[in-house]
Amino acid sequence: MASRSVNKVILIGNLGKDAESKFTPNGTSVATFSIATSWRQKDQQTGEWKDQTDWHNIVLWRSENVVPYLTKGTQVYIEGRLHTRSYEKDGKKQYFTEVIAEELSLFGGKRGEASGAGEYSQQPVSMPRSAQRPQAAAQSADDSGGDQGITDDDVPF
Repeated sequence: MASRSVNKVILIGNLGKDAESKFTPNGTSVATFSIATSWRQKDQQTGEWKDQTDWHNIVLWRSENVVPYLTKGTQVYIEGRLHTRSYEKDGKKQYFTEVIAEELSLFGGKRGEASGAGEYSQQPVSMPRSAQRPQAAAQSADDSGGDQGITDDDVPF
């Protein structure tokens, strides 16, 4: 029996600084940035609520279209997977965990700004690879349109 596993990350947070964009030798763009997520915890001694912030390193491939919008303070939705890599520094092995983004959505404006018309939409800026849709086949002119070209392959379940 094959074992199953899940490596899925969903984050909504704010960018800590503008995204940095680079290109690989074969011309593929890659952006790196960090986002902050916050959560609240009640202090056991004082009973006061305290905000806690976690920082997450994000890697976004094929990002040339969206990098200009990834500026400090912008709220984003990230869906992806965790990836840990290692390297040697001063003879000691170091580990670095990051989120490989597979879907990204920009939410309205920077933190604290009112979202006005024409600002970032809440639709995904880059479509996830799993949602890439093939071009629909053109119907012939003599088709009556009764079945509308829908087959069992078009039903997602």
